[in-house]
Amino acid sequence: MEEPRREIRAAHTESTVTVYQAYSPEIGLPAAREGRFPTLWKRDRMTWIKPSFLWMMYRCGWGAKAGQETVLAIEISRAGFEWALRQACLSSYAPGVHPDRAAWQRELKRAPTRVQWDPERDLRLRPLPYRSLQLGLAGEAARRYADEWTVAIRDVTPLAHEIHALVAAGDLDSAARLLPPERPYTIAGEPLAHLEG
Repeated sequence: MEEPRREIRAAHTESTVTVYQAYSPEIGLPAAREGRFPTLWKRDRMTWIKPSFLWMMYRCGWGAKAGQETVLAIEISRAGFEWALRQACLSSYAPGVHPDRAAWQRELKRAPTRVQWDPERDLRLRPLPYRSLQLGLAGEAARRYADEWTVAIRDVTPLAHEIHALVAAGDLDSAARLLPPERPYTIAGEPLAHLEG
């Protein structure tokens, strides 16, 4: 079955959604240990969360890139995630969505969250023909994410390394079995046309 060109795919439960980020050990290890972001984590900066495990692996090089050695799975409330989606603006101008470039720029300044659609990745981190969500959180959204929406934080760096080792050894079937179970995420009765771009 062909994948929709843009679709939110995530590991989720009735009450939570799992997103991924990668940090230096100074931030990532205390966050996983305490289950919340430490004071060192900047609440006044834009932070990008990714529901796609493999897109995160592409971004952090399986946890090998400098400053991204600790890969975190962050469970956040669905209510928070959906608030962020409703408040979001596309990170780039889309003629079919925005009346004009100036209107998009005004919306971008106002919106506490941004949506970017990037090519999903396969196990070898090659781009696939469909896109995955990245959600940028700034200001109020970043503070809510860190201090209200976060339910649990797990260090999944060992999992990233294990999957990467299997991929490197050519055992893609075993690697695929270890991937977090991501499935389409929908908001009942909530059209998100403003994010289609």
